[in-house]
Amino acid sequence: MIRMPRVVVWAALLLGWEVFARLTADGFVIAAPTEIAQYVWRNTGLLWRATGVTGWVALQGFVWGNLAGVMLALAAVLIPRAERGLLTLALLVFCLPLVATGPILRVLYGPGQGPQVTLAALSVVYTTFLPVLVGLRAVPQSWLDLARSYGRGPVTLLALVRLPAALPYLVAGLQIAAPAAFLGAMVGEFTGAERGLGVLTVRALRGLDLPATWAVALLAAALSMAAFAGIGALGRRLSLAPPEILLAAPDDARGRAGASIQGIAAVAVALAVWQGAMDAFDLPRFFARRPGDVWDYLVTAPEAGAHRANLLAALGETLTVALPGYGAGLLLGAGLAALLTLAPPLAALVLPVSVALRSIPIIATAPLIVWALGRGAAGSITVVAVMIFFPTLVACLHGLARAPRPLMDLFDSYDAGPLRRLWGVQLPAMLPAFFASARMAVPAAILAVTTAEWLATGRGIGALMATVASTSDYAMLWSAIAVIGLAALATHAGVAALERAVLRRTSPEQLAG
Repeated sequence: MIRMPRVVVWAALLLGWEVFARLTADGFVIAAPTEIAQYVWRNTGLLWRATGVTGWVALQGFVWGNLAGVMLALAAVLIPRAERGLLTLALLVFCLPLVATGPILRVLYGPGQGPQVTLAALSVVYTTFLPVLVGLRAVPQSWLDLARSYGRGPVTLLALVRLPAALPYLVAGLQIAAPAAFLGAMVGEFTGAERGLGVLTVRALRGLDLPATWAVALLAAALSMAAFAGIGALGRRLSLAPPEILLAAPDDARGRAGASIQGIAAVAVALAVWQGAMDAFDLPRFFARRPGDVWDYLVTAPEAGAHRANLLAALGETLTVALPGYGAGLLLGAGLAALLTLAPPLAALVLPVSVALRSIPIIATAPLIVWALGRGAAGSITVVAVMIFFPTLVACLHGLARAPRPLMDLFDSYDAGPLRRLWGVQLPAMLPAFFASARMAVPAAILAVTTAEWLATGRGIGALMATVASTSDYAMLWSAIAVIGLAALATHAGVAALERAVLRRTSPEQLAG
């Protein structure tokens, strides 16, 4: 088989891109490479300055958000009873819709980079917290027993046993966090910043400047991919083995009742933190609404029925596209992982494209996808699927690679074909990783669909939040945030329950607490 030089392959791809863009110029979706290059050449200084501003903001958010994620994971390990509450709080923080939190932070901070840095930090807390928590717990019990036999306490076990074991998971979390921090910084710039790549994106979208939109999107993707690759290279330089997989959460020995009580307690803690933070800083109720204000607005106020009807109607529109996109992204990621296992040479083509799609900030890809597929359900579903499928693909590839070698040898001894091995051994081994990615994809789906509604479709709860933010209807804005948080928790709990039910039959060892 003749292998084409890589430069020839890339030249052919660029030529095909150019031809296709010229042929579909009337569709106003794809910019030709020559048009993008001309824009970059004419605006090199502007792009360089904007990149510096956004990059510095993203770096600050990356540092603070990852520090918070690591500290929360350490607290969860040292105080096991607090783990479920911390998981819930971290999930709620990650599910906060950037469409809503951006304007609120702009009011709180005023001019400056505070909102951008905060949004960048909020975007990475959960993506680091969960992998590090899994890594801290992914220690062989024999290691812990040996250390305890020498009289070592929890802090020593953490420093000498758990932290070294968690380093590969930390690197994996940092890789995921790098594009997320860049996205949070750009969304923060949407809320009133004067400089940055997010500002350039807003101008390009408003002016329907297709080459500028593509140039900023590709530049953001290139920076995110460079950060992703650089962190991975650092992990390899430190001779860190890749993490096993994101394991399932331990099964609660007290059963469903105990888990439900802990879940209710975690929500109560979240409400207390919400109320306490507002009161501690003495924030004015005009925009800093408390839980009681939201309850009055939706339940006891004279017009509460109309408020609920508007909010639930918008939420229903959002869920009708978010859930299909969520399922499509998971199936696409798992299906691609299975396909690459059967045909490894395809990985050289599929993986770079997948990394590029995941690295382009959703605020740049959402309008392009909706322009291409229309403002109906198809565009929003595709946006959600694109946001979800790459993390699922990576997790499922890890899971497939962890298929037990003795079982693979057993199937080989019976001359089983690739499909039979995939179905009988590799797919069951992939299930824990698949469900872990499904849990992590819940906030990503919310981010994707609300961003698409905000920037492109003009419907659903994302558009509602953008509208009420512009009219200073903060009661509806905070109510939307609360409803989205509850919907995210319910979806996450549903996925976790399905995970436990499936893994009890296929991989019960993953549920050993």
